[in-house]
Amino acid sequence: MHTLQIGKYTLGSRLIVGSGKYDSFETTKAATLASGSELITVAVRRLNITNPNEPNLRDTFAGTNVKFLPNSAGCTTAEEAITLFRLTREATGIDLIKLEVIGDTQKTLYPDVLETIKACEVLAKDGFTIMAYTSDDPIMARRLEDAGAHAIMPLAAPIGSGLGVQNRYNIVFVREAVKVPIIVDAGIGCASDAAVAMELGADGVLTNTAIAQAQNPMMMAEAMKNAVIAGRLSYLAGRIPKRPYATASSPVDGMIQF
Repeated sequence: MHTLQIGKYTLGSRLIVGSGKYDSFETTKAATLASGSELITVAVRRLNITNPNEPNLRDTFAGTNVKFLPNSAGCTTAEEAITLFRLTREATGIDLIKLEVIGDTQKTLYPDVLETIKACEVLAKDGFTIMAYTSDDPIMARRLEDAGAHAIMPLAAPIGSGLGVQNRYNIVFVREAVKVPIIVDAGIGCASDAAVAMELGADGVLTNTAIAQAQNPMMMAEAMKNAVIAGRLSYLAGRIPKRPYATASSPVDGMIQF
């Protein structure tokens, strides 16, 4: 019930975390372990996981069960992302990737989904297991699945905004549009945001800023862990329908008359 299957990879946690914005590799490790996550995404153009002669995040996590998810943050074309992942796999052997191609680098950091699809088609043929960051558009989600994505990652809100899920209907529509897992990514601000995403039917949540920049990252990491579990259980349990008026919680038939 709690495991998450993405292509050939099985994860024991449905929470995925990021590695940016921490004050040190040790804090990154402590918060990640507190979250229970088994997958941490790394912007390979910004954090070192390939050069053994410099401080290396992979060395920090040696001996843990945490896997690395290289991402293409900073890439603005399909060609850049394809080249980056080919080089990263050659250096690390990692073939599980988070594909993101950003179209607006100045304000919204929204993805260029057409470039993402182009990159996805090539990388899928190269044998990568692809988690594709995208807008909350169910049509584009289906196109990415057709292009070979093993998981779709619709944004909840702009990256780092902390606004939470802004379009609940679209998350549901994306869930209905594809058969592969959907991981709500970007814009999660607190534990309740993660629970909402899971209650809408998401298979998992990715969050970075909400943990890394919390006043107490370790405590927020634990809160996120519990929120994802609670949201998943709530979704599977099936919520009651919403009604405009009150309904008695105990039966009215056979009431004792006074």
